[in-house]
Amino acid sequence: MLVRLLYASRAIDTSPEAIEAILAQSREHNPECGITGILCYGGGIFLQAIEGGRMPVSELYGHIQRDPRHKDVVLLHYEEVPERRFGGWTMGQVNMSKINTSILLKYAEKPELDPYSVSGSVSLALLEELMATACIIGRA
Repeated sequence: MLVRLLYASRAIDTSPEAIEAILAQSREHNPECGITGILCYGGGIFLQAIEGGRMPVSELYGHIQRDPRHKDVVLLHYEEVPERRFGGWTMGQVNMSKINTSILLKYAEKPELDPYSVSGSVSLALLEELMATACIIGRA
């Protein structure tokens, strides 16, 4: 049973080193759990999609909720899926400050990442567009 979970949170530490530490931890631990996904960050906000088995994804989300590096963790979208959409990355990344603002304006009132002000389906559509326009980077 595969599931996809989408959540948003605010970073406690927004330094590049802190973001890289989160990505490195994901890339180290996610493969053994069968978890894939992407992480977007910008303006101190994380938007992350994680995919995998129901229990591993649920356990990871619980860990994220307790992680002191995150605050204001909110579940945006959760669904059972027939296949992975973000399976090419153990944890791909998108630096929102480096993308064309027209992509953000397509999905939001302002050209900034704010998943707290849009629906989960809109946030998921944004991630899919970022993937389609090759904005996602990272190691598999």
